[in-house]
Amino acid sequence: MVLSSHHPETLAVHAGFRTDPGSHGVTVPIHQTTSYQFDSTEHAANLFALKDLGNIYTRMMNPTWDVFERRVAALDGGAAALALASGQAASTYCVLNLCKAGDNIVTSTDLYGGTWNLFANTLRQMGIEARFVDPTDPEAFRRAVDDRTRLFYAETLPNPKLNVFPIAEVAAIGRELGIPLIMDNTAAPVLCRPLDHGAAVVMYSATKYLGGHGTSIGGVVVDGGTFDWEAWGERFPTLNQPDDSYHGAVWSQAAKPLGPVAFLLRMRVVLLRDIGAALSPFNAFQIIQGLETLPLRMRQHCENATIVSRFLRDHPKAARVIHPSLQDGEARRRADSVLKGGYGALVGFEIDGGADAGRRFIEALKMIYHVANIGDARTLAIHPATTTHSQLSPEDQLASGVSPGYVRLSIGIEHPDDIIADLSQALETS
Repeated sequence: MVLSSHHPETLAVHAGFRTDPGSHGVTVPIHQTTSYQFDSTEHAANLFALKDLGNIYTRMMNPTWDVFERRVAALDGGAAALALASGQAASTYCVLNLCKAGDNIVTSTDLYGGTWNLFANTLRQMGIEARFVDPTDPEAFRRAVDDRTRLFYAETLPNPKLNVFPIAEVAAIGRELGIPLIMDNTAAPVLCRPLDHGAAVVMYSATKYLGGHGTSIGGVVVDGGTFDWEAWGERFPTLNQPDDSYHGAVWSQAAKPLGPVAFLLRMRVVLLRDIGAALSPFNAFQIIQGLETLPLRMRQHCENATIVSRFLRDHPKAARVIHPSLQDGEARRRADSVLKGGYGALVGFEIDGGADAGRRFIEALKMIYHVANIGDARTLAIHPATTTHSQLSPEDQLASGVSPGYVRLSIGIEHPDDIIADLSQALETS
């Protein structure tokens, strides 16, 4: 039996599954099925009415997902989790689960470019406003709130700035005002458990470190189970008012027999049912394999990134190197208070010569991959201004931390000497 008190290395291997009851196999089976046999018409009706719990259709639930969900929830200390088709789906569902047209969210400016574009453009077309604030001043979140604000959103270790977000400070402001803090912890699994610092919900692009091998797209949302949605009834009509799509169910009430999971229950049975960003069972299996080595990989990722950041700091062509291990002052204090066991595997740096030098550097790499991803076992490099953040205006690029000569590295688990050798020859070329 695996308990929440076990260490992450143990939870990553054992949480949520012991053996398959049919075969007694110890590896999680791939339940590659769309649907499930009902015991009777009454059983089917009770499942659809949420009177009984069980599998209905793989657009909403699947036994392979279930193990993935339980394992991530255990690692993060959450009440429950929901698997989704991608990290972008996870970000989108977190907002749509609480917001309607006319509502707003307050979000950190320090975001992945795809999330910025989602919030600033796509959600705006749905009538949901994103208010961007500078996270170096936690009180900026308070000042941006009005009676239609539904959530705060941020990244633990934001890509590309790599300044750790003040989770505890902003979470405390949110709980005072009745606003949940939703944290994207994609870049800091195992290193940080945002729920321990007061966040209400955590989400991941499981494509990255959770899977760890660049094989499978996926996402996951973890409900901390500690936010009192019912106490702030008027602020959260999606959870506290009757839902016509479920015969008037009020989710803050309907979830009580299941535990403190109203947020996640509605996300599963409404958004996943209606929009259908369902994770492939095979991808769930692949990500579970990655989870089993996640704590081990994160240690090596972090160790290598610290070594690489020091090399770049001392290199004459790297004008500005960004990694929490090199920070000081308030940024370092936050990193030390939030990140445990390492400073993350992302390293950013500015190349003398601007965008042209950045392109030459990327094209000169031999071992390191030029890939639009992070969290892979391999070391990856990209020039964000022309790729991941290219849809942003020049002003928004700078606000998010992207300058013309900025290069982002996702440091892998290869030997650090080999990573440095490739960086060195590419820098000389640029």
